[in-house]
Amino acid sequence: MPLPVPWFHDAPKRRRYLAGVSGGADSVALLHLLHRHGFRDVVVCHLDHGLRGQASCEDARFVQKLAGDLGYPCESGKAEVKSLAEDKGHSIETSAREARHAFFAICSRKYRCPRLLLAHHFDDQAETVLWNLLRGSRGVSGMKEVQLLPMGGRPMECIRPLLSRRRPELRAWLESRSLIWREDATNAEPFAIRNRIRHEVLPLLADITRRDPAESLVRSAEAGAERHAIEAWAVKQAAAVDPQCRLHLPKLKSLPPALQSACIYDFLRTSAVPDLSREAVLRCMELLDPEAAPAVNLPAGHILRRRAGRLVLTKAVQASPRSGTPV
Repeated sequence: MPLPVPWFHDAPKRRRYLAGVSGGADSVALLHLLHRHGFRDVVVCHLDHGLRGQASCEDARFVQKLAGDLGYPCESGKAEVKSLAEDKGHSIETSAREARHAFFAICSRKYRCPRLLLAHHFDDQAETVLWNLLRGSRGVSGMKEVQLLPMGGRPMECIRPLLSRRRPELRAWLESRSLIWREDATNAEPFAIRNRIRHEVLPLLADITRRDPAESLVRSAEAGAERHAIEAWAVKQAAAVDPQCRLHLPKLKSLPPALQSACIYDFLRTSAVPDLSREAVLRCMELLDPEAAPAVNLPAGHILRRRAGRLVLTKAVQASPRSGTPV
């Protein structure tokens, strides 16, 4: 069966790319498609999260062999994600994502390549949109096919060629060519948020509505992307950020409320404040009132302060766990 994906035909084939490959069906399909379409300068990047014991080691060996069979170099890394989560008080999913980003940044520096291919597909997009909606993200939003993201303090161009294809399509394509992949048994366990959305929430929505909820969710995100584009243009026209990278309060107050919140959101996002929600932006909006508290705490130790007619983003000073002194 054919699997038409325009990106593989249109993208420059002589350019170097990093490819995140876990060994699962989606990333294995991505790697085979790259090879079949003539992409030769690809560096396979695999991170062992240290969560599945011997199975994780076998995943790494599988990816290394697959890369070698296709003639691609392979960079392998390992992170003890469970320990990282306990140390930072984060979820396993958040710690795993942070570890991957740090690993990809290392690979990017080593190979002087700022482009990373990821195997996210249509069903991943639907899960992302629903989760973003449920956790109070600002608007209906999902992943972009091409997106600039900070990873390990390094901007990376993340490319998702498979974002328009369905999960069953990718597996059927692999099976039609007798291509093998690794199954991650934890994907079926109900402890992770994404797993519960995939195996419990989306099937229940399909049963209730008698239609595929993934289609509706992704289409809503596409409409939201159009609104975000208009909003981004309006934020640029508003020019509320001064040359010192602070929000200019008098300028901000002169804008309609919807554009005020858009400016604050864009300012925080471009300043790399993570996990932004609508609730966080609304709390920051209170800073426009001179009678309100002069500071708002934000994720990852960021603080937005009202100071001398400006909104200034600062970082909280952490104390050393041993001495109690700042570090």
